[in-house]
Parts: sequence; structure tokens; C-alpha cells
Amino acid sequence: MRALLKFSAAIDRLLAFIATIGMWFGPILMVIVMYDVGSRYFGLPKPFGLNSTMVQEAEYWAHTVLFALVIGYAYIRQAHVRIDLVRDHLPIKVRYAIEIFGIVFFLFTYVTVAVIYTAEYAHTSFAEHEVSSSTIGLTNLWILKSFLPIMFILIGLAGISQLIKATAGLMGRLPAEKIAETLGGDL
Repeated sequence: MRALLKFSAAIDRLLAFIATIGMWFGPILMVIVMYDVGSRYFGLPKPFGLNSTMVQEAEYWAHTVLFALVIGYAYIRQAHVRIDLVRDHLPIKVRYAIEIFGIVFFLFTYVTVAVIYTAEYAHTSFAEHEVSSSTIGLTNLWILKSFLPIMFILIGLAGISQLIKATAGLMGRLPAEKIAETLGGDL
């Protein structure tokens, strides 16, 4: 179990590293939005052949990359929505069992289906040289759509890490400092 917990910690470090890259798209998104507003309402020039449509599309590109790269880390940090009204009053072993059941039967199933469909979606976009539906929009939409399977792969990795921790918790081998990180809620 110790080796698996080290593997889980390695996954957590990888997700944290990827989230660090993704978090830079937050300030980039803010700059793009401020530039968009400034160019529309205050007449700021649009360099490099950019137009308003391209700037607005760049906003959702940055938002997509930000969300896709940070979501796996958010999952391991318990930043997702949980409905804990009943679960928080259950014994800790039952909580671990619920966590394991949810990851194995729901999260992994969802991630598998999502990766298959979003990878096909991105591949089709690449094969068809898809561009924006606006004639003056951005090109190479396959790049943007490629972040969708990446996002689900990162969620799957986070699920593997959480499954390892929940299994260790069920066996009584999870370090105390990892319990809240694994189950969330009030402990």
C-alpha cells in the first residue's frame, strides 16, 4: 500500500504542476477581456491583424484551457460540489466505501465515455481543418477541442489518486493528514 500511496502522491504532484500551467490562463483571460473591452469602448487598436471576433474567441479559448488544466487538481483538493448532508454523519469506513463505489462505477465510467467521444470530436475537427463558424474568427479549432479529452484524462488521473487514498483509508493505512484531502467535508 505504501508504494500505491507514493504513486498517488506522484499523480497529485503531476496534477498540481499541470494546474500551475493552467492557472496562468486566468491572468491571460483577464488581459484578453480587458483588451476586448478597451478596444470596443475606448478605441484601443487591434494589432497583428486581430479583429473583435478573434479577441472574443480568444477569451473562450483561454477559459477552456484554464478550466481543462485545473479541474483534475481541483478534484484532488476537494474543490468540487459534494452533497454531504447524509454522508457526513456516516462512519468513516462507510464514507470510504461510498467514495470507492462512486469513483469506480461513476467517475471512471463517465471519464471513459467522455475521453472516447471528445477524442473523436477533436480528431474530426483536426481531419476537417475546422475553423470558426465566423468567417473572421480563429482557425485550428482542433487545438481547442483537444483540451476536452485532456481534461477528462486529468479527471481520470485524479480519480485514480483518490481511489488509492480511499482504499488505503478503508484498510486503515491512510495517513491522518490525507483523510480530509480524500473525503472532504467535516472530519
